[in-house]
Amino acid sequence: MANKSMLYLTKGIKLIDNYNIYHYNKNELSVLIIQGIFLCILLGYLFYNNILGVLVLLPFTFLYVKNKKTYYVLNRKWQLTKEFKDGLSSLIAALNAGYSVENAISQAANDLKQMYEKESLIITEFDTIVSKLQMNQNTEEVFHDFGERSDVEDIKNFADVFKTAKRTGGDIIRIMRSTEKTINDKIEVESEIQTLIAGKRLEVKIMNGMPCGIILFLRVSSPGFLDPLYGNLSGVLIMSAILAVYYGITKATEKLTDIRV
Repeated sequence: MANKSMLYLTKGIKLIDNYNIYHYNKNELSVLIIQGIFLCILLGYLFYNNILGVLVLLPFTFLYVKNKKTYYVLNRKWQLTKEFKDGLSSLIAALNAGYSVENAISQAANDLKQMYEKESLIITEFDTIVSKLQMNQNTEEVFHDFGERSDVEDIKNFADVFKTAKRTGGDIIRIMRSTEKTINDKIEVESEIQTLIAGKRLEVKIMNGMPCGIILFLRVSSPGFLDPLYGNLSGVLIMSAILAVYYGITKATEKLTDIRV
């Protein structure tokens, strides 16, 4: 594959070649850049109180945008996992109705189009699988490719077990039901975890905003109180050290509350 991030098929389907690589669309990129610039201006004003401080921090906008990709990658994979569960449900229903595996995939693709938007991940993937099967590609290899590209553990495990069952005559329906149950249990646990830590995440966000809030409060309520920390080398070094510690604590608390199954 010449392009390592996207693969374009003849039917106009845009297939993601690697789910670990995320490309922002124009709206996402614009919003993140604006957020990053605003954050740099705010921190530059609070910690350095001059335009030079803002200009020094502005390049960190790119770091902010880059770091957000991890969030988008994880969310996209989680969305694919949930949609894949519905794809398995449709496949099981089609197989129970007497369809062969290949025809069941085609039927499942049609069923999914009644459940999701045309641009959804699972519809793109199933349409691609159907297209590959029509070109006489092996079913096991198609699912294996899907699992490798997605790098989603449940999909990769399903592809491996499916390959073994297909070659040894195993119970494919039972395998699909087992995978569906595993994913469904994982989704339920994830939902419970997110509900339990929602309050803690809010507390963390408030705590992360407190240092900036305190500095802003002091500057508004007591003008001149922080003047010794502005406009001189020692003050710049102190505020830079505080900012570095503040950034480290913020990243640490984000990781502590980013609990996933």
